[in-house]
Amino acid sequence: MHAEIVRLSLHHVDIKIVKDDKMHVLQWRRNLLWDEVLLDGKRQASSHGLFGREKVYGLVFGRDVEGRGGEQVMLLLDTSTHADWTDGTQRVKGVRLEGRDGPLVAFG
Repeated sequence: MHAEIVRLSLHHVDIKIVKDDKMHVLQWRRNLLWDEVLLDGKRQASSHGLFGREKVYGLVFGRDVEGRGGEQVMLLLDTSTHADWTDGTQRVKGVRLEGRDGPLVAFG
């Protein structure tokens, strides 16, 4: 399994994941009152509230119809704000996608 960060901003994180010969897109979105994690455009998890939203999400790739098998990954987010004053951009401070054997991609 291979992963790379495609987009990183204050309210959006997009990660491209290639497993075997298939490509998937893992997305994290921050809205006003909720956060959501999408895999290939389908919601996998959400967290609601003004404060104390989830920052760790677990997902399984490649499981069968009965839910057996697959590869487990964990998405970790540091949602505090990092501002770059030189070009005026803001983004989340850190993102890490962790597999069973170690990190697949990390930033921050």
